[in-house]
Amino acid sequence: MAETVAETIYDAAVIGGGPAGYTAAIRGAEYGLKVALIDASPKLGGTCLHVGCIPTKSLLFNAELWDYLKEADEFGIKGVEARTLDWASVLARKNAVIAKHVKGLEFLMKKHKIAVLPGFGRMTGPAQGGVHTVDADASGTKSRVKAKNVILACGSEAKLLPGLKADDRILTNIEILSLDAPPKSLVVIGAGAVGVEFASIFRSFGSEVTILEFLPRMVPVEDEEISKELARVFRKRGIEGNMGAKVERVEKTDAGVRVSYTDANGKAQVKEAEKVLVAVGRGPLTRDIGLEKTKVELDRGFVKVNEAQETAEPGVFAIGDIVAGLPQLAHVGAMSGNVAMAKIAGKKYRPVRRDRIPSCTYTEPQIGSAGLTEAQAKEKGYEVKVGKFPFAGNSKATIVDSHDGFVKVVADAKYGEILGVHIIGPQATELIAEAVAVMELEGTVDEMMFTIHAHPTLSEAMLDGYGAVDGMQINA
Repeated sequence: MAETVAETIYDAAVIGGGPAGYTAAIRGAEYGLKVALIDASPKLGGTCLHVGCIPTKSLLFNAELWDYLKEADEFGIKGVEARTLDWASVLARKNAVIAKHVKGLEFLMKKHKIAVLPGFGRMTGPAQGGVHTVDADASGTKSRVKAKNVILACGSEAKLLPGLKADDRILTNIEILSLDAPPKSLVVIGAGAVGVEFASIFRSFGSEVTILEFLPRMVPVEDEEISKELARVFRKRGIEGNMGAKVERVEKTDAGVRVSYTDANGKAQVKEAEKVLVAVGRGPLTRDIGLEKTKVELDRGFVKVNEAQETAEPGVFAIGDIVAGLPQLAHVGAMSGNVAMAKIAGKKYRPVRRDRIPSCTYTEPQIGSAGLTEAQAKEKGYEVKVGKFPFAGNSKATIVDSHDGFVKVVADAKYGEILGVHIIGPQATELIAEAVAVMELEGTVDEMMFTIHAHPTLSEAMLDGYGAVDGMQINA
């Protein structure tokens, strides 16, 4: 028999403990709301903390250090020629980073008096008398949670090609993070952020890496010049890229895997490797959560919402990876959670704007972008002016020995408003925050050209990028 949790009626029940869900829960508590967080996983944090953003970036940092050690002589550091990679220690550090932040989340839940309830949350139907009921199923034991509002933050899962199942050779983002050693060879299917990040990691650790992408360019959501530069640097690093490749079959062999594909010229090709990573996108986890009992509307499994993250079912909100039209990024999920809770609490909020979302890819070199690409700006009818500044002209880039890449600024020719900024190069994922702030404040090229950036810093490349729009860069 279902058991009601102390007959408590919460102001909001959040289903899902990833970045979207836990951020929403904390913000709700900060507004003074009584909040419950329902999560089916044994530990909070979701995909991002356990098998996504955090462990991946931990490995990328190890890879960056490893790459620097390869060039130690150039920095006057001797005696590291006999360096060895202790992969078990690399994984142990990754796991320690995860564990630290799991404890941090547990502390925050207690600090904000958020009720963390174990179980798989399911809607039971519309609200009755203004109160929703959610069943939380934990190992066969059901709890019944009552709340005035429900926020769906169920997250996403990796898609696999038809007929494939993940195992020790056919990998998703989950399995590849627990390999007992870097593979001697790796085929990556998909050149989005996940695919190129793992390609970058394992190439640094010595794997022979091949990327197969169905679309005509790497990181296809980025500005075309960013894609072109990443492909150039990856070639220089020894990563083989095959764009316009249609994967036909993935088969296991005695030694590993065989991937059959049709290349961009229509020719049949075969690539064998020790492992294959399938990185072809992520699907929303909206099945079996009781939506069919509500008015919530779906689009190919994604939930439709308005600017306040409200669904078509009164009192039911959706945030994060399950939302139709939003990029599946942890920081987007978190902000959409803040918006939903502000609406519930009757506080002011600003809707999530698609053209104000920073996109970060932590390859070597890094990519950071926000706003419109050059092509998108032209499609929208803007008369566009573009400025580009190469990191080769930046003194801090010389100091850190990272010269590849550039800053590209897309601006409106009439008023000088900055429409988009696209960076590939050192610390691009940090530098892009400035561009987002500038665009939120509707900054112009003229204003940013007279905004002092410290010297010597990588951020000076931003100053030169703004100046380059009018051919006024200093250092190139």
